[in-house]
Amino acid sequence: MKEDEAENDGVRTRTQVAALAVAILCASLAGIAQNQDRDPNRYSKTSANAPPAEARIDINHATVTELLKVPGMTPSWAGRIVRFRPYRTKLDLLDRGVLSDEVYDRIKDCVIAHRDKQ
Repeated sequence: MKEDEAENDGVRTRTQVAALAVAILCASLAGIAQNQDRDPNRYSKTSANAPPAEARIDINHATVTELLKVPGMTPSWAGRIVRFRPYRTKLDLLDRGVLSDEVYDRIKDCVIAHRDKQ
């Protein structure tokens, strides 16, 4: 009888270890999937036809009127950008919930976040 109990304890332990390993794997994969579209350096990707940096609108200093010149920008989104300043990077617009993913994808090539007044 003791052999059967020892064998059952061994099977139970192996099952628990396997379940723990699967749980850790799932948690790791969830973290990777969450950031799969971001550059590892946290720089957002811009398209090849993006305007040069000096032609982009600065989200830290532009007025609502200036922000409305960005293609795809609406008055309500421009107002939110102004209201939740300052930003370290333009990715703060997503990370802080200022813009939706869809709106950010429309405007990301045309905006920049300067930290100092130019």
